[in-house]
Amino acid sequence: YNERAQDEEEIARQVDEAFKAGNLYEHAARSIAPEIFGHEDVKKALLLVLIGSFTKTMKDGMKIRGDIHTLFMGDPGVAKSQLLKQVCNIAPRSVYTTGKGSSGVGLTASVNRDNATGEVTLEGGALVLADMGICCIDEF
Repeated sequence: YNERAQDEEEIARQVDEAFKAGNLYEHAARSIAPEIFGHEDVKKALLLVLIGSFTKTMKDGMKIRGDIHTLFMGDPGVAKSQLLKQVCNIAPRSVYTTGKGSSGVGLTASVNRDNATGEVTLEGGALVLADMGICCIDEF
């Protein structure tokens, strides 16, 4: 009995069915925050952020990362924060932070002193914690 193999077969079957049904890109984009009406282009952009791209290595050894960065700007109340929170719920390695509570330097690292011992420690910020994942910075 191998539960994992059966799960993989079921997932492969579901992916094949979705592929045969067509419009996989649109269906996957619509599944991001389905409670938010509209914003199809924004949801497609978020889907591409979640999927990412491959890292390309040039002939001279230079690497071009496949990371996709996005910036959302818009009027208040158009669900920008809710969409970012939904992406953080989907991505396995993600960090959601607000720009109001952190500086540009604080996004990378912070130095903390322990009051009891006086020791100084260096703690990673949101960008470090979300390495190879997704970092959503709201209202920076």
